Amino acid sequence: MTLPPCPKCNSEYVYQDQENLVCPECAYEWNPAETPEDDDAVTVKDVNGTLLQAGDKVTFIKDLKVKGSSQVLKIGTKALIRRIVDAKDHQLDCKISGASDMMVTAKFVKKA
Repeated sequence: MTLPPCPKCNSEYVYQDQENLVCPECAYEWNPAETPEDDDAVTVKDVNGTLLQAGDKVTFIKDLKVKGSSQVLKIGTKALIRRIVDAKDHQLDCKISGASDMMVTAKFVKKA
């Protein structure tokens, strides 16, 4: 029996908990028997106005200082969007090559 991927982050590590399905990566729970609701779907656009989704690869358009660190993320650094969150300052949860996971503001990236 195979379970569908998570509708929020597309993770394949979904498990069943009674009637609901649960994603361990983003903690999203849903009932597969009910129709999905996209009322809370967050739309985020990059600097060029391209719609971004989880799983997209992006590139930084300027050097960014990492808050609380002396590290600088250089222009052209590539990142993979793990999920999109509804926050006013940082919308993208990214896996950055050469660094760890970080939250990034969408206006500083472009889709690769």
